Amino acid sequence: MSVLCPRKFWVGLLLGSAAFFSSVAPVLAAEPVLQTEQSDVVTLKPYSPHTVLVEDAVYTHNKDGRVNVVDADKGVLLGMVQAAYNPNVVLAPDASRFYVGETTWERGNRGARNDLLAEYDALTLKLMVDEKLPSRALVTPKRNNLAISADGARVYVYQMSPANAVEVVDTKDHKVTHTVEVPGCALAYAWGNAGFSSLCGDGSLSNVSLEADGKASVTHTAPFFEPDKDGIFEQSPSVAKDGSTYFISYSGKVYPTILSANSTVQPAWSLQVGAGLKPASDASAPFEVTWRPGGWQMSALHKATHELYVLMHRGTFWTHKDAGTEVWVYNTETHQRIRRMPLKVASTMVGITQDEAPLMFTTDEEGNFFISDARTGKLLRTMKVLGTSLIFTVAPGEG
Repeated sequence: MSVLCPRKFWVGLLLGSAAFFSSVAPVLAAEPVLQTEQSDVVTLKPYSPHTVLVEDAVYTHNKDGRVNVVDADKGVLLGMVQAAYNPNVVLAPDASRFYVGETTWERGNRGARNDLLAEYDALTLKLMVDEKLPSRALVTPKRNNLAISADGARVYVYQMSPANAVEVVDTKDHKVTHTVEVPGCALAYAWGNAGFSSLCGDGSLSNVSLEADGKASVTHTAPFFEPDKDGIFEQSPSVAKDGSTYFISYSGKVYPTILSANSTVQPAWSLQVGAGLKPASDASAPFEVTWRPGGWQMSALHKATHELYVLMHRGTFWTHKDAGTEVWVYNTETHQRIRRMPLKVASTMVGITQDEAPLMFTTDEEGNFFISDARTGKLLRTMKVLGTSLIFTVAPGEG
């Protein structure tokens, strides 16, 4: 019997192991040569009817704003531009550019104040012009803080410094051409190529025409609603091309209106009656529970089919800011509800594209962006946490 020497044993084991690994180990390739990074600019495709500008008024982390360009067919973010806290955005009618109203301070939270109207190329997202404004109203964003004429030649900027007024900006020459005071009135609803209207505290409309001689003329309608008894949702849908507007009250009255130099308000009809219910109470009976409109951007219009989309919830009169649990769709000619679409998640926003196969947009308090079939309400896709305070602008057209 032989005994293996420990030293010879370990030497043999190591030599054997080395031979084994050398026979199976791959040959290491040469390290790749890193390519030099190239800078370029990606140009977006021309906007389709399902391209949406989604404004986030207060971005979660930086506490400023964003304007997101979204392809709703794919549910993808195409691009984004940064904006200041509580911005406003409007899209040119030909979707070639968009405008962002914003306010900054020289030292962040103090110093010289700058009120600006930024113009961006819609395809490259390049900043084209940074127009200095006399002022703008820095308030919780509403669509009609900023408006654009039907031909895109004028942008209207609502301001309150110190009186209520609207700055008229020529988008070709990039200059403020008028500062029109609208005492006791607020916001700007564009109509045609040279006019806008404002909602007034006495329940009327102020109508401003910009004349060829450079002057602005103002008319007023008679009061058509009682602000203290049944106020109007200022985010009611309006179409600049022909002035078609549907002002909706907290109780659910709809005031069909044609905005012009002499705006006409037609008799109101009821959302509840159009759905087979009795009319909802106003502030004189504030505790009645029934289906009511509510939310922030709480209604949208599909112009071609005369369909009005309204977020609805069950509540009392002063619940007009509550999120909608359902979307009710009305024919604006017959005043009848034609569809009723429950939402899986309550929403304070609703938007509609303007094509023959429209999409519907809703959101939730987490900033998730829901894309649905506007005909059936079927959820098609979700974009997670797109923003915390969303407002929708569709292209082309208005809704």
